[in-house]
Amino acid sequence: MPRSSLENHLFRRYFQSQPLLWSLRIKIALGAAKGLAFLHSDEAKVIYGNFKTSKILLDSNYNAKLSGYGLAKEGLQGYSMLQLSDCSCSNSNKFYHEEEDLTPEGDVYSFGVVLLEILSGKRALDANRPSGEQDLVQHARSAKICKLHQLLGARIEGQYSSDEARKALNLAMKCL
Repeated sequence: MPRSSLENHLFRRYFQSQPLLWSLRIKIALGAAKGLAFLHSDEAKVIYGNFKTSKILLDSNYNAKLSGYGLAKEGLQGYSMLQLSDCSCSNSNKFYHEEEDLTPEGDVYSFGVVLLEILSGKRALDANRPSGEQDLVQHARSAKICKLHQLLGARIEGQYSSDEARKALNLAMKCL
């Protein structure tokens, strides 16, 4: 894909020199959500299983495309589970579930984690952050709404309204 992966835009130094605009972050999140909604639809009935920023590819217009489809097999309650070629747990994704735990709800949880990463520009896990902020999910759960700007960071400050940011953060928290 011409614009590479979302992971590169959020976390790689080369891409970080020009951080994604708030409007593009929301567009990408919405596109990824639509992709997961299709996979979970009655038509597809697919469990993604390893949803993360590196699996969201961006076309030239920053439209999100879900990638990493491997061999599909029959899964739980009529769902297929996508076996991805790189399903191992990495430091940046402690949220991967073992095969027997794969459910549509697990994909929704993973979307919540990815949405937090999109909003904050921070990895889900980062030992280099201050204590209490290393686990982004735990940090977001403990953060007060008045500290919303601290969670979202200075790089995109002024690009969003507090109401928009609160709604996006509330959606992420509902997914978690």
